Amino acid sequence: MDRRTLLRAGGGLLAGGVVAAAPAAAAPTDGWTQTSFTYGWHKPWNLDLAERHSYSGGVHRMWVYATDEPFQEGSATDPRTEMRWQVDYTTGERMWDADVYLPSGTDGASFVQILRGVHPSGTPATDIMLNVYDTDGGTVRRYDGTVLRTDAYDTWFNVKIAHRATSGTGTIRVYLDDSLALTVADRGPATRYFKNGVYDHGSGRVEARFRNIRYWTR
Repeated sequence: MDRRTLLRAGGGLLAGGVVAAAPAAAAPTDGWTQTSFTYGWHKPWNLDLAERHSYSGGVHRMWVYATDEPFQEGSATDPRTEMRWQVDYTTGERMWDADVYLPSGTDGASFVQILRGVHPSGTPATDIMLNVYDTDGGTVRRYDGTVLRTDAYDTWFNVKIAHRATSGTGTIRVYLDDSLALTVADRGPATRYFKNGVYDHGSGRVEARFRNIRYWTR
């Protein structure tokens, strides 16, 4: 590599022609503290958890069918098998972090979201949802809009969702494999929590797997 190439790559020249290395980029978790968390389950109300979830080798595997019952009897919501994180918050900085695997054919399903459990009337029920669709080898979108990744099927990739919640409008950042993929505003004040799993908005069977699930605060 010649001198000009080194300079374009972010290095610098010190006295005597010694090359100074470019500073390493900050990791998304730099300055954050890994924190313990607990969770409960949302799954078809008439089924045992073991009928829609397994855990082996550090991997949580969750699936559901479009014909399954909702998580509460009489609910009008779609079927799901999800971890409901029991760390509700209104303000502060929180980050959900996990490796995710989405099997081929999973279509129209949310696999992680920030749910606004208590929110002002007339405001949305979620701050963000990441969905996967059966196009381009598995397309990850924010809701059904912004494309964050293609070729997402049948491979492990890391997802981090960092939320700076305030008494007004906060900020959400999504990282895929530690690269910033999206920055958006949240939907305003609320009491919210993270959820991950599969929430089926399409047809057929959907599945997601998770490992190395971590929670960060600062």
